[in-house]
Amino acid sequence: MDPYKYRPNSEYNSTHWTTNTGMPVWNNNNSMTVGVRGPVLLEDYHLVEKLSNFDRERIPERVVHARGAVAKGFFEVTHDISHLTCADFLRAPGVQTPIIARFSTVVHERGSPETLRDPRGFAVKFYTREGNFDMVGNNFPVFFVRDSIKFPDMVHALKPNPKTNIQEPWRFADFFSHHPEAMHMFTFLMDDEGVPKDYRHMIGSGVHTFKLLNGDGRETLIKWHWRPSCGVANLATPEEIAEVQGANHQHATADLWDAVASGDYPEWGLFIQTMDPADEDKFEFDPLDVTKVWPEDRFPLQPVGRMVLNKNPDNFFAENEMLAFNPGLIVPGIAYSDDKLLQGRIYSYSDTQRYRLGGNYLLLPVNAPKCAHHNNHFDGVMNFMQRTEDVNYFPSRYDPARNSEKYPVVTAPLAGRRERAVIPKENNFQQPGERFRTFDPARQERFITRISEMLLDDGCNAEIRRVWVGYLTQCDADLGKRVAQKLTAKSAL
Repeated sequence: MDPYKYRPNSEYNSTHWTTNTGMPVWNNNNSMTVGVRGPVLLEDYHLVEKLSNFDRERIPERVVHARGAVAKGFFEVTHDISHLTCADFLRAPGVQTPIIARFSTVVHERGSPETLRDPRGFAVKFYTREGNFDMVGNNFPVFFVRDSIKFPDMVHALKPNPKTNIQEPWRFADFFSHHPEAMHMFTFLMDDEGVPKDYRHMIGSGVHTFKLLNGDGRETLIKWHWRPSCGVANLATPEEIAEVQGANHQHATADLWDAVASGDYPEWGLFIQTMDPADEDKFEFDPLDVTKVWPEDRFPLQPVGRMVLNKNPDNFFAENEMLAFNPGLIVPGIAYSDDKLLQGRIYSYSDTQRYRLGGNYLLLPVNAPKCAHHNNHFDGVMNFMQRTEDVNYFPSRYDPARNSEKYPVVTAPLAGRRERAVIPKENNFQQPGERFRTFDPARQERFITRISEMLLDDGCNAEIRRVWVGYLTQCDADLGKRVAQKLTAKSAL
């Protein structure tokens, strides 16, 4: 008898009810009681087990990105970039890699409507032959803050008031009045793109700068970009948002599921922007600053491949709630940059998954690599990997496993003194002003109205409003003037 043939799997369901230990249950409708009317006996193991499992069938929701939808499929290389990277899954056109993608809202809780104004998460896990690679980004190419030490404060400001449990605009107006670098992000969040029509019509961005390394060890700075084949569409007006939200508060999840189920498979093209590391000091912005974009007229998008989502999850909990992403998961040929926000996320994401799912979360099927793997990470809570080795240390003459073949890594020397400092090239207002001026008049007016409504919140004082008007004026003089006029009309300045 193979003791592992019946590892937990619904394919091996018995024809009758059992406890978790396999003991048959002949009555799944009535508790064991003293007499017909009770009381209930504590010795009713089946009752206790059933209630205990029910009590624990929810796990802590994600602090951010709590509401999400997933689909599975493949990534296919369409253009040769082997001169830029030795990553195996990008080795040649035609190569396909299984993936799972998760789209999410960021700030709000798991049961919140998908029509709320909020950034959207766009994360893809590649199950490559060299291990898992997680491309973890958003639908906006920039972010609110550039240093991970500000991330908890930022989330606290955007989340509901801890006293009232109500999201209050004055709180984030106050917080971001201290962070002028956030103005660029607000030109996305308060723009029409702040509420995508659904997940299929949404762009994705890696946000951070990464590095590609080729077989010779040559480094290239890059940014990742996803573009939907069906085009970009948003809910631009309050009427459009109300119509969708009134019909279905989970419209984006339903749309993704229905598209996959009907065979109308969502597809995105993957593009990169590239920069020579020798040139990173030659521009008016810092290429590692997540509050900046790399202008496409100077750094054009280069096609790499396509992602096709052709399978819905088999179980929402197992493949969505237990799915765990981490921008720290890379493969040979891809490396981190010195982006301060990225460096903090590398730690924070794995730490939050260990809290939320447990220390062995990478053994869960949805997170485990699909390639052969081997290490000496043993035991711990809920470690369900069967280990039979005598040797759990390295090196050993009794374990044939050795170090892998060497692959290129970042070798640039590091030098500098310890300090807590702002980057030299902040340049907080140029790019948001340029973006605002690309909006047509109607889009500009919608943007100005949303910013003004935030600043007209009763909790905002005159100082906060003056600071914001000052920031917006530095972005674009007409923008600042028009916001000030709306505030003055309400006697808010």
